[in-house]
Amino acid sequence: MTTVKNPALLSAQENLRPTSAMTGTSVNVGEVFRVMPLTSRHWLVGAVLFIAFVIEAWEMMVLILAGDMIAGDLHLSTAQLGNLFSSIYIGMVPGCLVWGKLADSIGRKKTLVWSLVLYGVMSAVSAFSHSFGMLWWTRLASGIALSGVMVAPFIHLEELLPVKYRGRGAVVLAAGWPVGLLLAIGVVHLLRGTNWHIILAVSSLAGLWAIGVQKIVPESPYWSASKNKEELASRSIATLYGSQAPPFPANTRFTVDNFEQGSFVRLFEPVLRMATVQQLLMNAVMAFSTWALTAWLPRLLADRGLSVGDGDTFLTFTAIIMFPGYLTASWATGKFGRRRVMAVFVAFAAIFSFSFAFSRTLWQMYLSSAGLFFFNQGAWGVWDTWMGELYPTSVRGVGYSLGLTMQRVANSLAPLVIGILLARRASFSFVVCFIACFLVLALFISLFIRETEGVVLG
Repeated sequence: MTTVKNPALLSAQENLRPTSAMTGTSVNVGEVFRVMPLTSRHWLVGAVLFIAFVIEAWEMMVLILAGDMIAGDLHLSTAQLGNLFSSIYIGMVPGCLVWGKLADSIGRKKTLVWSLVLYGVMSAVSAFSHSFGMLWWTRLASGIALSGVMVAPFIHLEELLPVKYRGRGAVVLAAGWPVGLLLAIGVVHLLRGTNWHIILAVSSLAGLWAIGVQKIVPESPYWSASKNKEELASRSIATLYGSQAPPFPANTRFTVDNFEQGSFVRLFEPVLRMATVQQLLMNAVMAFSTWALTAWLPRLLADRGLSVGDGDTFLTFTAIIMFPGYLTASWATGKFGRRRVMAVFVAFAAIFSFSFAFSRTLWQMYLSSAGLFFFNQGAWGVWDTWMGELYPTSVRGVGYSLGLTMQRVANSLAPLVIGILLARRASFSFVVCFIACFLVLALFISLFIRETEGVVLG
């Protein structure tokens, strides 16, 4: 065994002496991450995956922010515009299922790389659309391609971080959403004097980030060990230790417990059925409530008398207020656990949603939206982490992707449902109260999901 002078690594060596989980040169990957320190390499890998999630958020928002330009150019009705907003999410329904299966079959890293490449291509094609039908189908194809960027980053980061930092790190990853939103707001604002074709063409350049992922991010040691790729698992773990010497012999064999090839059928076997039902329900209500408001917020603000410029300022404010929400949730989930933090954040998000619904002045709207987006996005950070932890390695990819598929079903329905309500002249207060009711359901569901803070991944 390599001689190590670093006290932290000496402690890790002591912890990695053969136990029931480790015999001879066989070491359980979960035990490695239980004692692994947080290194500079973790920060670098986290930054790369963070940007990948920024791209996902960017893509989901850029079409909405450019919606008025597209509607004017293609002469779209409110119903058609809502249908167009839904196209990318309709594509993500089959896309998440396919990429989730691939994440468990070809690996987390390859899934992310290929998804970024294909997204860049399809997004570039959509920039040349000249009709509603062509734009709808090319954005649907972009949704299918982008689904791998939805599926892979969270489960990948969770499988690269030490157990002690897993929850906080994954919640911070979720903060990529407001960064993507701010970038989308900025680019659309700067390019508003051109046309939407150029905006979509610029968006497609994000696919080049596949190069960064390929060169910097190691494959998941959990996945590698589950596929008996021992050399790859060892190389990934050594990469994460960076300049520090890993506290195990060079010929160590890494394993995961009770591995079986993942399948969607396994998610509904008795041992996993309850977790699957709970996460599907949570994803449905959380995604519907969030996207029903997000997709139509520019229109709702316009109905309250805000100009396009004032609306962009309001959206920028809501994006900025999300950052302290994510950071607070990141700190709290490592201290108090997933369930408590999720319940508190969802409860306050619901309260501020009802307050937002009945705001009468601009300052009331700003104050209520600050609370709403602070707590709502903090809850999303916790949930994005919690969902993947409910499953063992063999089905983490398919389990996470099934949850994301449910989100995309809700994302597809939300703009259509709210579009119908607005077409029937439903009031601002009614629409926002309707959306807030889904957060109340999310609060109830969160109380019954098992706690996973500090638990070694299986």
